[in-house]
Amino acid sequence: MTVTVRVPAKVNVQLAVGGVRPDGFHDLANVFLAVGLYDEITVTEADELTITCAGPDAAQVPLDATNLAARAALALGARHGREPRVHIHIAKDIPVAGGMAGGSADGAGALLACDALWGTGAPREELLDICAELGSDVPFSLVGGAALGRGRGEILTPLPVGGTFHWVFAVADGGLSTPAVYAECDRLRVASGTGATSADVPDPEPSPALLEALRTGDPLALAASVSNDLQAAAVSLRPSLTATLSAGTEAGALAAMVSGSGPTTAFLVQDAESAEKVAAALSASGTCRAVRVTSGPVAGATVL
Repeated sequence: MTVTVRVPAKVNVQLAVGGVRPDGFHDLANVFLAVGLYDEITVTEADELTITCAGPDAAQVPLDATNLAARAALALGARHGREPRVHIHIAKDIPVAGGMAGGSADGAGALLACDALWGTGAPREELLDICAELGSDVPFSLVGGAALGRGRGEILTPLPVGGTFHWVFAVADGGLSTPAVYAECDRLRVASGTGATSADVPDPEPSPALLEALRTGDPLALAASVSNDLQAAAVSLRPSLTATLSAGTEAGALAAMVSGSGPTTAFLVQDAESAEKVAAALSASGTCRAVRVTSGPVAGATVL
């Protein structure tokens, strides 16, 4: 028996980052939007736990127990007294190490696929609990749509969205380490004199204007309210992103931002026609490796 699950990428339309906590994490107000770029996770009964991966940048994906898909199978198996004897195949289409939660998507997809394959019947709350253990972005990959993430991003509140938002993503050469970007954010805060601890930085809060823009489906209002507290750190570590952001803005994007911890850059546009125009300009600019056009919100992890 085989089970395949499709899982979307995400973009953070707001990423407000608090100061570093004593445990080393940062509190977040993280507004996620799932977008229509997908990985497909196929799980088949096997003699032992193995992983394969195919697709763009598949060579960068670890095929051992550090992969979130493997960790998901191990975690579900441990809870239900089951050896995770499965072959997990990842058909990769979400940019790798690009700030779009591709690894998190694979973890959520493998979890849902193993639950279906094994018939464990784990309730949604248990699946979300395992997701939160795996990583801060994994619960949203399971849920999809739009949501506000608090805590490390794993405590989710679904958000209403009144329309479809059109996006262009520019994929950069190479990845950026999420811990390195957070560390650079802390360094820049210290250098600016504000301090970087949770005692120094105000608690992160979602933007009321942004939440209203999502609710009404207004791309112009959303463009005016998107923000990413990690953008300065990502650009500091990868200065070439400035040229990509400028190219998209000059081509008519309503908003240009680094997606999550980067280095993928995200461009909000008015409609599908505008998306094609901005994508063509970015492709011609020579400032990025690949360009993807899509829209959101879309559903989270789904058994096919």
